[in-house]
Amino acid sequence: MTRARQPMLTPRETQVLELLAQGLRNKEIAARLGISEETVRVHVKSTFAKLNVHDRTAALAEALRRGIIRMN
Repeated sequence: MTRARQPMLTPRETQVLELLAQGLRNKEIAARLGISEETVRVHVKSTFAKLNVHDRTAALAEALRRGIIRMN
């Protein structure tokens, strides 16, 4: 049985995830990246779907487990 390929995050999704890991809120991420808060929400939602999680804590834990992000 072949293991299903895990969807890759886009560079922007990874960037948003890294800022979430710093504890920033959507509004703060939007200001930092120069994008709308709604766009941040879209990136967060897409990231959750790709990581198969339902909240920020689970997303960060899964991203750390997969080596997508690192904590300093």
